[in-house]
Amino acid sequence: MHGLYNFVRGPLAWVAFILFFGGILYRLISMLLGARKKDGVVFDYFSLYYGLRSIFHWIIPFANRNSRQRPIFTIVTFAFHICLLAVPILLLAHIILWDESFNISWWNLPDSIADIMAIIVVACCGYFLWRRLTQPEVKFVTFASDYVILAIVAAPFITGFLAYHQWFGYKFMLILHMLSGEVMLAAIPFTRLGHMFYSPFTRAYMGSEFGSVRHAKDW
Repeated sequence: MHGLYNFVRGPLAWVAFILFFGGILYRLISMLLGARKKDGVVFDYFSLYYGLRSIFHWIIPFANRNSRQRPIFTIVTFAFHICLLAVPILLLAHIILWDESFNISWWNLPDSIADIMAIIVVACCGYFLWRRLTQPEVKFVTFASDYVILAIVAAPFITGFLAYHQWFGYKFMLILHMLSGEVMLAAIPFTRLGHMFYSPFTRAYMGSEFGSVRHAKDW
């Protein structure tokens, strides 16, 4: 098992990072070239002011009408995204790995807070699963891949929680945690998870169209 641990932490981790950064770069370049080809004026009326105005407005909870109409969904969505990003980046165990490998470190969350935030991510995944199974408007646009994506997102947090508390075998859970994290990292550019990088461009595009062309708000 020690050899498997070294393989997952070493070569497999590098493969995941290469797929992540390479995939994101490829998708962003493809998106920009495709936008120019399909809509020749897409960059001509793009406005940095209206684009940023729209982005900042939509990342504030309840600042737009759509979020106010669905308060529970809004709260769950914001909690999910905040915890999803904060835990992997600010977890002390992860920072120690970066310090050991590259001699860089930064501020970390207390382990007890990170523990709670990991539970929040898993609970939010359960909520999203419930919506896809029960809400007609969500079921209509749900595919089998969406359930797989939910599992991919939840897995690193479930296995990380179990590994931290040393349940079901620490070394085994740690390997599963690293594997599931690497699968998630590699999957981001090629699934709907990539919206974390693409959605700001979409929002800026809509903000530019509404603000500089229609002279209206997009919220």
